[in-house]
Parts: sequence; C-alpha cells; structure tokens
Amino acid sequence: MDYTRTLFFTGKGGVGKTSLSCATGLALAEGGNRVLIVSTDPASNLDEVLGTPLGQSPTGIAGAPGLFAMNIDPEAAAHAYRERMVGPYRGILPPAAIASMEEQFSGACTVEIAAFDEFAKLLGDPQATAGFDHVIFDTAPTGHTLRLLTLPSAWTDFIASSTGGASCLGPLAGLEKQKALYAATVAQLADGTATSIVLVARPETAALREAERTRRELAELGIGNLRLAVNGVFSTGESDDPVARAMERRGADAMAAMPAGLAALSRQSIPFLACGTVGLAALRLMLGRAEERADESAFSAGKLPPGLGPLVDGLEAMGHGVVMTMGKGGVGKTTMAAALAVVLAARGHAVTLSTTDPAAHVAMAVEGRIEGLRVERIDPAAEVERYRDEVLAKAGAGLDSAGRAMLEEDLRSPCTEEIAVFRAFARTVEEGGERFVILDTAPTGHTILLLDAAEAYHREVMRTQADMPESVRQLLPRLRDPAFTRILIVTLAEATPVHEAERLCEDLARAGIAPYAWVINQSLLASGTTHPVLARRGRYEEPFIRKVADKPDSRVALVPWQAANPVGREGLSRLLGG
Repeated sequence: MDYTRTLFFTGKGGVGKTSLSCATGLALAEGGNRVLIVSTDPASNLDEVLGTPLGQSPTGIAGAPGLFAMNIDPEAAAHAYRERMVGPYRGILPPAAIASMEEQFSGACTVEIAAFDEFAKLLGDPQATAGFDHVIFDTAPTGHTLRLLTLPSAWTDFIASSTGGASCLGPLAGLEKQKALYAATVAQLADGTATSIVLVARPETAALREAERTRRELAELGIGNLRLAVNGVFSTGESDDPVARAMERRGADAMAAMPAGLAALSRQSIPFLACGTVGLAALRLMLGRAEERADESAFSAGKLPPGLGPLVDGLEAMGHGVVMTMGKGGVGKTTMAAALAVVLAARGHAVTLSTTDPAAHVAMAVEGRIEGLRVERIDPAAEVERYRDEVLAKAGAGLDSAGRAMLEEDLRSPCTEEIAVFRAFARTVEEGGERFVILDTAPTGHTILLLDAAEAYHREVMRTQADMPESVRQLLPRLRDPAFTRILIVTLAEATPVHEAERLCEDLARAGIAPYAWVINQSLLASGTTHPVLARRGRYEEPFIRKVADKPDSRVALVPWQAANPVGREGLSRLLGG
C-alpha cells in the first residue's frame, strides 16, 4: 500500500487508532523510513503502546530504528502558550495586570487552541518535520478530532473578523502572529497528494456508522484521500462455540450493512488478536509479521466480580440523583448509561438520559420511546445561540453600536462554545434533585476539560456581565456530593483502558470527586466461551479484572460479552443478567 507523507488515523473511541497508527509507523520504519508518530489526544496512551516514555519532542522508540514519537500535551502546551503571551510583560506591568492577563488564558478553550498551536507547527511548517519521511497523527476520538480539524477555519475566520481586544483569549497578537501558519495547515489538510486520512472502525454497526459520519464531514471540509481500516475482524473457523458464532455473525452483518460511501473506499482488514496491542511484538502481530502463540498452561479464573444487578439496586436506593458513566472512548459508556436508564425507568422511576458527547450515540442505543424515560442531548450549536442571545440582551442593552459590535465579535470566538456547553451541563445536573439523571459523558480528555471549565467560568461571566445561574453555582458541590452524584468508571479488561481509568480517578480526586463503582464491560472471561482464540483473550483479561477488584473499598461489576447486540429495551435489560 502506498502512503502519503502525512497520515491521520481517526474513528470512534476504542477502535484501535493508536495501535494501528503505531503498527503502520513500525512497518514504514522497518522499510527503511524515518517516521514520526504524534498524538494530539488529551488522553494519549502512545507511550504505553510503543513501550517508551514520551515527551513533547520526538523520542526514538527502543527496538525500532527509524521510529520516533511524541505527545502534544494540551495542559503543557497551554502553559507554554500562556507564558509566551504573558512572559514579555513580567516586570513591566504591575502584578495585578499580569494576574488579569493570566486569568484571560486560564479557560479550557485556551488548552485546545494551545494544543492546536503545537499541532499547526508540525503540519503547517515544513521545517518542523523536515527530518522525517512520514508523519503520522494518532488523533483523538472522533468528536474531538473533528473539532481539531475544523479549528483552522474557525480561528482564521475569527482572526480575520476581529478588530478589538475583547477576546477571552487575551491579546489577539497571540493568534494574529500565527495566521500564515494556520493557513498553511489548512492547505496541508486539504492536499490529497500530501495527506491521507485513515478511517478506523471495528466490524460493528456503531463504529461503521461513526466512520461514515466522519467521511461525510471530512468531505465537507474539502479533505479527500480517505481509506478505511477495519480492525478486529474475527473468524470462528470450525468451532460451534455460541459466543464465537455470535461474534462472527455480528461482524459479518455489520460489514454487509456498511454505508455505500464507506464501502467505496480502499479497505484494509486487521484480524482479531487474542493478546492486547501493547508493545512492538503485538504490533508486529497486527502487521501479520509474526504468529500468535497459544498459551496451553493450566488456568483457573477463580471467583469473578458480580454482574450489574447489585450495582443497579444500590443506585435505585438513592431514589433520585445523578449517575455519570465515565471512561476512555470505546469502553461502552453509552451502552452502560442507556442500560441503567432503561432499567430504572422500567422500575417506575422518572429518568433523563443525556449526553455531552459530540458524537452523541445515546439515542441510537436506546432505539425508540420508553415510558418514564426522556432522552436528550446537549447540542453545542443550540447552546451557543442561547448563550449569545442572553449575553447580548443583558450586557449589550446599554452599549452603543461600537461597543455592541465589539461584544458580538467576542462572542464569535470558538471559546464561547465551552462556556455555553458548561451551562447546559449544569442545568441537566440540577434535574437530579427530582428524578434520576443519567449522563453519558464524552471520552476522558473532553470530560476533564469540561469539568476544568468550572474554575474559568466565573471569570468569563464577569467579563461578559451575564448572570451566573444558580445551577452553575451548585454544579461542583453537587458533583462532589456522593448522596447526589454517583460516578461509574467504565472500562475494559485490557491494559490501556484500565490505566486510562486510573488516570481519570486521579483527575477526579484532584477535583474532590470520588467514584462510586467500576464497571468492567464486554468481558470474554465472563462470557463462558470455549473458542481457543476467545478463551485466550479471556485469560489475558484476568489480571486486569483482579487489579480493579482488588482496589480498596471498590464496588465492581463485571459485564459479560453479549452474544446479542445490546440495543433497545430487551438488549439493554439483558446486561443485568451477568
């Protein structure tokens, strides 16, 4: 397969973008090329997959000559960006003025534009990666990726139209200086001779649906040269094991129903592997350059954690309140949230099932109307319009035409979306005082950015003179109150999802929030399969299940891999049978 110099891997969370981007980079490096892999994901696990600690500059990968990798750390990038804007004024302006400038660069939106600033240097400046034959971007889960890819247009439009200094990003010079670089980045993304986009999916309906949505949106951005990679294609062989047969059938059905736009793309299939995809040896298995060896040693799983039933009973005893499913993209947060909502509604409770996920898969999982259950999505576009109207009505009422024009320009900043979504999130949480609110949150990095916006929000509303709703004042106290909010950490029995979940718990602890329970989803060990490949995969899960179950004071539910796709009322209710 011929590869352009720049490659992007994108797709639904958990489909294997990181593994496949690393395997591709390894193949190109072993073919004699110098290759740089870059992660722009706030929750990157590139270090783990490649087995080498990484920083924000290219680091050679041990055991793979010619292969280098780096992480664009959004927090570190934001700190560096803030210091670049504020540093020259230290010692010149009074401390109060410096503190004010730092506040202007403290929002979650600054983290995103700072990360893009680093990303643009690599993509838009040919000299930044001149020493490499190929540059591979291991991008974040789809919703975040699309925001990242649309930022060049959004920010260049904002810079072009802005004439005054009212931006929440602080001095506009920070963006103005980068205008030529951003223009070069846009051009590079749209150049099909230099850049390819690899849409990564699994042989699953939701993942293929997401890949098709991405294909359409990229086409609208003028980005072509797309390829499809289907990861984890399973073949049962001669076995009549019911779990194996169901897995093969579900995959075949999903592939047969693939949207026509996807089916027309050049396609690569990667087989299902019993082992994880951490380390160079596992990456070579993905490439078909090594054979997977069977583990014939004696094995006993011992006592496994219970299924979802006891956990749901404990949540129901609250009577009302907020339940949030959190975890790395692709672990099944949407399915868990939908299952909890459907079961609680079936037991006679009033339930709201909502999502802040830009990809919004909740309504698809529920499939249809269920009595007592209200399904809604926090729609960023609608929330931005509502917020703009409110600010213009209150803060703009006493302004002259020039002042109002300046305020309108300020509200055109992409940063406004973070604030508007944050307000909607707070409104939804407030409903937990009277009913159950199940929140299917966005993948880990985006969730933490959303929660981090709390500290910046007060400063933002003071600047725009919007009223601070009571729901916003109460949000963090409510999230910290275990009698009001219960957080379920959803993971898979694999190295990376468990490590990501542990990092998420550390982030939550810093915000004063403690998880209520862990849910280990899609366990082949708990499914009872006897198929040789799937049983080996089950053995691989066991130490990760133990690691979670052995945590002090932890509640753990283990959910078996489901032979029938868990969608709709019946499918979601079956998850409690584990």
